[in-house]
Amino acid sequence: MTASGRVVRTEGLSLLYGKVRALDDVSIDLPAGCIVGLIGPDGVGKSSLLALIAGARRIQQGQLDVLEGDMRRAGHRARICPRIAYMPQGLGRNLYPTLSVRENVEFFGRLFGESREERERRIADLLEATDLAPFAERPAANLSGGMKQKLGLCCALIHDPDLLILDEPTTGVDPLSRREFWALIARIRAARPGMSLIVASAYLEEASEFDHLVAMDDGRVLAAGSPSEILNRTGTASLDEAFIELLPEERRAGHHDLIVPPRDPAGRGDCVVEAENLTVRFGDFAAVKGVSFRIGKGEIFGFLGSNGCGKTTTMKALTGLVEPAEGTTRIDGKTVDARDMATRKRIGYMTQSFSLYSELTVRQNLDLHARLFDMAPAGIAPRIAELAERFDLEAVLDSLPLQLPLGIRQRLSLAVALIHRPEVLILDEPTSGVDPVARDIFWQALVDLSRKDGVTIFISTHYMSEAMRCDRISLMHEGRVLVSDTPEAIREGAGAATLDDAFIHHLERAQGENGTPAAAHRVDLVAEASSAPRRRHGRVSLARLLSFSWRESLELRRDPIRLTLASVGSVILMIVLGYGISMDVEDLKFAVLDYDQTIASQSYVNDLAGSRYFDEQPPLIDHADIDQRMRAGEISLALEIPPGFAADVERGRPVEIGAWFDGAMPMRADTVRGYVQGMHVHWLTDQLRQVYGEDAVTGSYSLEMRYRYNPDVESLAAMVPAVIPLLLMLIPAMLAVLSVAREKETGSIVNLYVTPALRLEFLLGKQVPYIVLGFLNFLLLLALAVFVFGVPVKGSLLALSAGALVYVILATGLGLLISAFTRSQVAALFFTALATLIPATQYGGIIDPVSSLEGMGRGIGEVFPTSHFVTISRGVFAKALDFGDLAASFVPMLLLVPVLVALGTIFVRKQEA
Repeated sequence: MTASGRVVRTEGLSLLYGKVRALDDVSIDLPAGCIVGLIGPDGVGKSSLLALIAGARRIQQGQLDVLEGDMRRAGHRARICPRIAYMPQGLGRNLYPTLSVRENVEFFGRLFGESREERERRIADLLEATDLAPFAERPAANLSGGMKQKLGLCCALIHDPDLLILDEPTTGVDPLSRREFWALIARIRAARPGMSLIVASAYLEEASEFDHLVAMDDGRVLAAGSPSEILNRTGTASLDEAFIELLPEERRAGHHDLIVPPRDPAGRGDCVVEAENLTVRFGDFAAVKGVSFRIGKGEIFGFLGSNGCGKTTTMKALTGLVEPAEGTTRIDGKTVDARDMATRKRIGYMTQSFSLYSELTVRQNLDLHARLFDMAPAGIAPRIAELAERFDLEAVLDSLPLQLPLGIRQRLSLAVALIHRPEVLILDEPTSGVDPVARDIFWQALVDLSRKDGVTIFISTHYMSEAMRCDRISLMHEGRVLVSDTPEAIREGAGAATLDDAFIHHLERAQGENGTPAAAHRVDLVAEASSAPRRRHGRVSLARLLSFSWRESLELRRDPIRLTLASVGSVILMIVLGYGISMDVEDLKFAVLDYDQTIASQSYVNDLAGSRYFDEQPPLIDHADIDQRMRAGEISLALEIPPGFAADVERGRPVEIGAWFDGAMPMRADTVRGYVQGMHVHWLTDQLRQVYGEDAVTGSYSLEMRYRYNPDVESLAAMVPAVIPLLLMLIPAMLAVLSVAREKETGSIVNLYVTPALRLEFLLGKQVPYIVLGFLNFLLLLALAVFVFGVPVKGSLLALSAGALVYVILATGLGLLISAFTRSQVAALFFTALATLIPATQYGGIIDPVSSLEGMGRGIGEVFPTSHFVTISRGVFAKALDFGDLAASFVPMLLLVPVLVALGTIFVRKQEA
């Protein structure tokens, strides 16, 4: 409990995402020592406010005090960070899916600096208290939604916080898991009566149990107070009604209570949608298990269940998007076939997430989908006008979808699903996150479609109030239908007061039949609360750094894709590049246009063809033949021997031979030209020797040419030592950048923002496993060079290994630096490839020495580490160099290490901007 009696105070707090205002002049005081609930639909600013309170997002405008201190001050955030726990929105968003239950909790304990003994005790108590102890070794990815939320709570409570922030912790989980979750929260509060909780909730029925509520809409606070105070203020009986009353007049104008008239008895005998023993598998996992139901014409059939229970998969099977492993699905008695467009045109499908084209206007989206369903062009415009009038879209027809409120976007999605006049409408959680007014408007449209147009509607929902509006519902759990009947019949059959209680009844019975363990012994969390003193978290901690390394190593070992990229990918690229990049010219295909046709001209051609560098092809006919065969790639060199060639040679007159080169590859053409000139001089010299004797070709001096380090002048001996630096820059940098980009995509990067971890600890901790992996990669490439390519190491192996280690540190550091500027894995891979391959190949000395470059290219070559490691690699492989000879290459690389670490620490954020 704080001295002021409040845990949070805001004044004029505003937040913008580009041009979108998420929070608008929010000024509230949140009391300490109680449960404070933020209520409102999606997109009203609840998550943004919680992220600011947790310190995960940077304050743009206004004042925010948390635990009696200014959240703008980094020092205050660092001091109170160990006193705050934050669970972001989304099932398991702050968890690591490949880590087990125990490993996830242990990682958070390590981040908060708990000793091993304290950590083990806390983990055992929390897993026992949440009934997760039997699943301690199960990967987080294999947990149900409710179990993920319990695990997230364990991770949040491992350090015994004073302020617990939960962003929609029960959204998407079944009613039984919701009840167990809040029972656990109640026991935690009993153990820690001074703990403050701030919760965002999408379920107003559970919000009615909170101590204090803040109703929000469009980034503003509508009202604050206890549930009873808000109900008294609005003169309503429920929070749903109260929230509607609190909305601005223009938002609730025309709203009325929704009345669902009874279904026409005439259509009750007609079966339109049918599933029989439907089973869908993804590999070994059965997502849907033996589901059967029948839906009549004009019926509203509801599908209820938690996220991951198989609702969406069942719907996709009905549309032909998923192929059943067993059983059948039928529309009007005809088996659904993904290739039968006639059947699919009878179905309108609205996906769970918004799936229209954001770059097209409302009108263009409607027009596009009408054309996709082969509607007659003359009927498209009238149909768009009809739907726009029906769903009140006329004023927004020329607007982009993302500029519209969520409720209007949902009506647009419904209009798109109806554009082709389907007989069956399948809606996957269409009102998730929509405010009560927009939800009622949407449901009025569904009721009209069902009762007036006879459209059969199959809808999934999390809201029990919506389920009560359906003609019949099915309760689904873990791929199976538990019960199907009218909502009232299900409630009465379970002897329950509410449909929510009836669902819980059936869930408990199903768990009993499946042998699910009963609730474990409830640990007294009061007695076991952490008694460790608060630690100072502002200094660099080796323990936290190694915690990141430990977690990253576990994830890396369990990720076959990244391990394959590091090992098999390197081997394949080494072989391809080692053999593929060659400056050698052997078996060059050439042909001759011989206008002389003498023994001398034939001797000239034979001398060329007898070399290992050239491969003679059938003779040329004329100049057109030269052009045609060179275009076709049949030859790379054409020689033209003029008439009188033999006579000129015999009389000692100047001899000219025409040589035509394929100049598409200038470097290769230049090499070939040198070979041809050498062969030409050799042949002429030989002819002079035959006519005039040795004295005719004996000069006053003799030039003897020898090649050091690579006496055979083979490309392989030069390219293999250069390919190793190229791959050691590319692969480790990609692995490092992906490690951060993946966390940004999944949302687990929030753990850096809201824990005591420092940016330096985060970066170095992540870097260590990839340095080890990169060095093992170097040893693999070294073995390939020596034993496969036959390129021996002539110099100091220790110097080469030391250089590789420093170089891998630089490569992974560069990858982590790039990760600061990318938010997706695709973008991270793209920018890393550009930032490594282009400088390494063009300016790294692989093909041309850095000393031959000029201007900016020379500067890049001197700074980029590849040029220095290429010098080390070629020096050790070919020139037998050691540490003393290579000191000038080691120094720049060593100086770059702290520079990259510092840049990474500066640019990687500790808060979301």
